[in-house]
Amino acid sequence: MQTPTYHEAARQLLTQGFADLSTGDSRQASEKGWGAAAQMIKAIASNRGWKHDSHAALYRVIDRLVKETGDDGIRNRFGIANGLHQNFYENWGSTDYVAGGLADIKELLDKLEPILEQERVPPPGTGHQ
Repeated sequence: MQTPTYHEAARQLLTQGFADLSTGDSRQASEKGWGAAAQMIKAIASNRGWKHDSHAALYRVIDRLVKETGDDGIRNRFGIANGLHQNFYENWGSTDYVAGGLADIKELLDKLEPILEQERVPPPGTGHQ
């Protein structure tokens, strides 16, 4: 299971995104924002045994999480992450656009971390059930 790796990567990528933005590299900041969101979704999917190996699979995970939580903000913020992903290729987003997107991704991670933490399974052999 790669859940901790995905989770750690999500936070690291978000931090890198803000750092890239502070140096004026909004393209890299955009892609780091997308990566942070995708990695957190992968962490939850991995923990639950759900498929997460494509963009389409990530969107299916988002749909399941929205149904489970009733929180459309998850879908909306993941859509913003996808917009940042597009900005990496097209470079049409202003610095303010990217900064706002990264802030939204931080809110997404903050919403999803409790879901991930409440279902964390102890490593095998620790004696905990």
